[in-house]
Formats: sequence, structure tokens, C-alpha cells
Amino acid sequence: MLKERVVFDDLEIGQLAVELDDQEPEDVIEWALNTFGESVAIVTALQADGMAILDMAHQMFPQVRVMTVDTGRLPRETIEFIEDVRRRYPEVRLEVRTPDADEVATMVRRNGPDLFRESVENRLMCCQIRKVRPLTEALEGLDAWFTGLRRDQWASRAAITKVQLDHDHDGIVKVNPLADWTAADVDEYLDEFAVPRHPLYAQGYTSIGCDPCTRPIRDGEDDRAGRWWWESDAPKECGMHCPIETGGFEHEVRAILGEAHGDGH
Repeated sequence: MLKERVVFDDLEIGQLAVELDDQEPEDVIEWALNTFGESVAIVTALQADGMAILDMAHQMFPQVRVMTVDTGRLPRETIEFIEDVRRRYPEVRLEVRTPDADEVATMVRRNGPDLFRESVENRLMCCQIRKVRPLTEALEGLDAWFTGLRRDQWASRAAITKVQLDHDHDGIVKVNPLADWTAADVDEYLDEFAVPRHPLYAQGYTSIGCDPCTRPIRDGEDDRAGRWWWESDAPKECGMHCPIETGGFEHEVRAILGEAHGDGH
């Protein structure tokens, strides 16, 4: 027997966004867990924001479902940290997703292993194949997902609400419990509850992705400056969260069409 989906329309989710806007992250997480049950999951790269959400949710529901992606280009520290998280939260159902090996091999054969250095389109194609597609597949069958997005992270995220319809992923609900928190708020929570931190933070990293696409930030730089730092006038996004709103959508379309053309379609 098929499970009945929990679905909201734009009006309903807009009203909920207003109601939840001044609520604490724990309240938003509790609402989502009660509303969606087994059909909600935390999607995270296990950075500070995602770890705060994981810890909060774990206190309410120890078997919460968590998804992350091993892109094949992660820093060794990230791979080791995944296992640290497993040991700290043994009840959590942590799923490590991986990209399609044939798609990765085809992309690398045609464009080289470091194609992302050549153009924004190539970088977005690499992100699509290594990260976005595995996560999109992971969201299939879910009614909602948690993210660690905050309004102060980047200009493209300044207007996010604590709940929204994710029209890029079949209209499921995206839950952003930390939307109105700052990095200092997150740090304070991690300290208070002794939540594990990714070891690269101690080396000056503030946003951690694939190894060749991430560096520590310099004095005066914003938190996303260490991502794809060689690009100019390009969105600091992989395409998973808000490609249309950021203008990255047009880049993605060109990248995907170019890829399809290479396949002869």
C-alpha cells in the first residue's frame, strides 16, 4: 500500500513560513519531524550548520535519516569525519550517496579530471554529475528535507524562509531551521552541546566542499570566498539549492546542453 504524501501548496507554505519565522530552530525541526515523519531527511555535507541540525533532530528522534554525498573528490578529512559522525550518533541512519560511476568516467574522459577550472559551465556540469544528481535522486520519495542554509551566508540566500516549496525538486518542502541564525549562533550551539566539528575549520576553512574547489579564506573575505575562488561574477552555488534565483540556472542549462550534445543527443 502506497504511503499518502504530505503535500502543501504555495499559499499554505507561505502561511507556515510566516508562522515559523520567529520560532527557534528546534521548534521548526520538531514541526517538520511531526509533520513528515519518515518522509523527511537531513541533507548535509556535515559542515557546522548541518551538524547543528543533526544534533537537534537527534535529540528528538535518534533514528533521524541523514544523507550526504561522497563526490569522489572530497578531502581526506571529510571522509574521516563521516566516520566520526557515525560513531558519535550510532542510531542516526546516515546514508552516503555517490555519483554514477559511468557518468563521472565519461565526463573525465572528455574534459579531464579538473575540467571545473576551464569555465563556469564546466564547473556546474561537474557539480551536477558529482553532487546534485545523487542528491536529487536521494530526495525522490521524500516529502521534505532539512538544509543548513542561512540568510547571512551569501547574497543568493538572503531571502530564504524557514519553510518553502522546493519547485526544483517536485515541490517537496525545504526546511531551513537556521535561516535567521548567524555563524556565531551556530558556533555557540556547537560549543554548548559539544557537537563534533569538521577538522578543516581549524585550518581556516569556512565552507567545505570538494578538495580542489575549496580553500581557507583570507582575512576580510566572506565565508563563501573559499569556494571556486578562481571564478568571477559567478554564483557561489553548486546548483542544488537555488539555481533559478541566483542566475546560475542559465549556466546550468548551457552546461547540461553541452554535455548532452557531446553524447550525440
